[in-house]
Amino acid sequence: MNRVFLSGSIRGGRRLVETYRLMADVMLSAGVEVLSEHVARETVFDDEREMSEQEIFMRDVGGIQQCDCLVAEVSVHSIGVGYEICYAVGLEKPVLCVYERDSNVSAMVLGNKGVVVQSYTDPDELRQIVQGFVGSVESGGHVSKKVENTG
Repeated sequence: MNRVFLSGSIRGGRRLVETYRLMADVMLSAGVEVLSEHVARETVFDDEREMSEQEIFMRDVGGIQQCDCLVAEVSVHSIGVGYEICYAVGLEKPVLCVYERDSNVSAMVLGNKGVVVQSYTDPDELRQIVQGFVGSVESGGHVSKKVENTG
């Protein structure tokens, strides 16, 4: 079974929490273990209230170290998501970054040849992108570095 680290904005804004939930559900229904399912919970702030900053950091870094790949939603600007992407790339983990087609995504993501970057317009397209990436990683297949820059 693959282990995936799901990366999405928490302190940078929660407007896409339903999207994170969809992404987690897609992976879970494919039999994938989502090591950071807390990202997709409405209660994440309550869940982390008793944790120190260092405990949160160690949990997330540990999850990235254990994962087979990282899947990030990058439509909402987030220093934490950027850090997680960079850390996973440094560990040579396959990384997928998805974003809403008209989002103003950082050039640090769009220009990074070490990640797969794809835009989506609706939940069905997002579902297909995530399923395809996770399936490719799970089968040990080649993960293409498709980059779509709309800017």
